[in-house]
Amino acid sequence: MTATTRELLLSRIRDVPDYPKPGVIFKDITPLLADPAAFTALTDTLAELCVTHGATKIVGLEARGFILAAPVAVRAGIGFIPVRKAGKLPGATLSQAYELEYGTAEIEIHAEDLKPDDRVMVIDDVLATGGTAEASLALVRRAGAQVAGVAILMELGFLGGRARLEPALRGAPLEALITV
Repeated sequence: MTATTRELLLSRIRDVPDYPKPGVIFKDITPLLADPAAFTALTDTLAELCVTHGATKIVGLEARGFILAAPVAVRAGIGFIPVRKAGKLPGATLSQAYELEYGTAEIEIHAEDLKPDDRVMVIDDVLATGGTAEASLALVRRAGAQVAGVAILMELGFLGGRARLEPALRGAPLEALITV
């Protein structure tokens, strides 16, 4: 990614103080999504990463990961698979529980959407503590596919998600376009 693209993306991410609670600075990507040049630059950059790492499918994590991953899949010419919160997908699913700082959550994927020869790039908007991304890697592998990597628009470095995710990556790359 060029410095110009990085600057464009950063310039379109808005800080919202005290959201969702006092003391938190929320990183709002909606201005980036509303800007066609920035959204196109983001889509192109993520699609290039998918091609570089030999991805044959893209997994997008609910919910903002869907917004990023679907156009990347179209641009890269590969399939898109949604990872949803538990109970949102019809039919046979694989599920994975994971720990949150305040409890547990569960995500699901359609088992039949991934094949053993698939190389999957996991895409999301933000890497915070790494729990959702870690659970998604477990789901991809349980479905029998290989992990091509994880691509994130923004990594919140101070929350330690990369360190948590490192063992689950098993050598696959973690590509964060922006780290704050």
